[in-house]
Amino acid sequence: MVSIQNSTTFLKVTLTSQKMSQKTETSNIEQLTTLDQQLLWHPYTSMSEPSPQYLVEKAQGMNIYLADGRVLTDGTASWWSVIHGYNHPKITQAIQDQTALFSHVMFGGLTHKPAIKLGEKLVEISPAGLERVFFSDSGSVAVEVAMKMAIQYWHTQGKPQKQKFATPRSGYHGDTFAAMSVCDPVNGMHGMFSSTLTNQFFLAPPPQGLNSPIDEDYLISVRTLFEQHANSIAAFIIEPVVQNAGGMRFYNPLYLYEIKRICEAFDVLFIADEIATGFGRTGKMFACDHANITPDILCVGKALTGGNITLAATLTNDKVALGISQKGGVFMHGPTFMANPLACAAANASLELLGSYTLDKLISTLAQNLIDALSPCRALSSVYDVRCFGAIGVVELHEPVNLKTIQPLFVDEGVWIRPFGKLIYLMPPYIASQDDLNKLGNAIFKVIKKIRG
Repeated sequence: MVSIQNSTTFLKVTLTSQKMSQKTETSNIEQLTTLDQQLLWHPYTSMSEPSPQYLVEKAQGMNIYLADGRVLTDGTASWWSVIHGYNHPKITQAIQDQTALFSHVMFGGLTHKPAIKLGEKLVEISPAGLERVFFSDSGSVAVEVAMKMAIQYWHTQGKPQKQKFATPRSGYHGDTFAAMSVCDPVNGMHGMFSSTLTNQFFLAPPPQGLNSPIDEDYLISVRTLFEQHANSIAAFIIEPVVQNAGGMRFYNPLYLYEIKRICEAFDVLFIADEIATGFGRTGKMFACDHANITPDILCVGKALTGGNITLAATLTNDKVALGISQKGGVFMHGPTFMANPLACAAANASLELLGSYTLDKLISTLAQNLIDALSPCRALSSVYDVRCFGAIGVVELHEPVNLKTIQPLFVDEGVWIRPFGKLIYLMPPYIASQDDLNKLGNAIFKVIKKIRG
């Protein structure tokens, strides 16, 4: 009898202890998220009416583990960067090994093996002719560097009036000032800064459709712009094949080939912004490879380190690099954390992993799995279009979504998807299985049906 009473008492104490522990943990999470709202300004978020932020405990593979115990299958690879999945042991080990030696040294007057190895690898895998590598901190800065390179090159060539840039609308190149100036001026995110930004030359976006015939009138419009303004245009900048944050628009790669020819005819440099599309996202190492072209300047970032540490690079050819450097000239840019050794070590490990894949087969399989996962959404009346290319899947709605409303619904479905405007998209890690993509696709279908009927 005593034994039964003791067991009952023990059980009650244990259950009470568990409840208290859970209550304490919930209280701690609430305290942290409240503190987050008070202190931290998240991207594209109001401080007075903040969007919900979910406290992450850890991440592994395809999954993000929240502090409240929920597990989310990630459909965005943390803004398209975590291509090998979270916490890959090879990349983690590379960072740890480098930390044991040194975490950072300035790149002015000093160099190190991780940077040299990474530069060599980037030149090896990039389009032929890109021989020089300038490291920076982020994708936006890589674009800033590219624009400064173009202006400084023409200055050294006795054409200092070539200061402007031409670019298609629906483009997105970053949130810093020069990069903002070549983002879509009307439908982009930077309209309020229009009176501050440099006025650039904008063309219509390339006609949509990967296999659509080339519109000769579009090429005539490019040529006409250059005929009128090439003496003041330093470079043409474009996101190859996919315009990403500007609308997830896919266009025929032949436009790149033809525009590059027009640039060459009018002495205009060609800048390819591959920050989102580089390192296999479209099925080729770089989207430029679909058109078999080499830009004068190439910007990379995001997936460069497998999404582990921020790092970007701007590659260029000898014409630009040696042109700027003639008569002892120096390029006028130098980030404090340029070529950070930890980031370079992570990037080297990521590129080794990428080189171990049969990339075209991997992305081809992923592309078909995305099509299978998202195709049911075509049956929904609120869906305007479903399109896939490489490891990119897009469900475009007729009307924009409310992020504050839709984000929690996706979390409730056990997935991490972050739409913008009319677009609900997937750009998952390359390790995504058919089951992972089916889960993501089913969640998109269910949430759209719930909010739009």
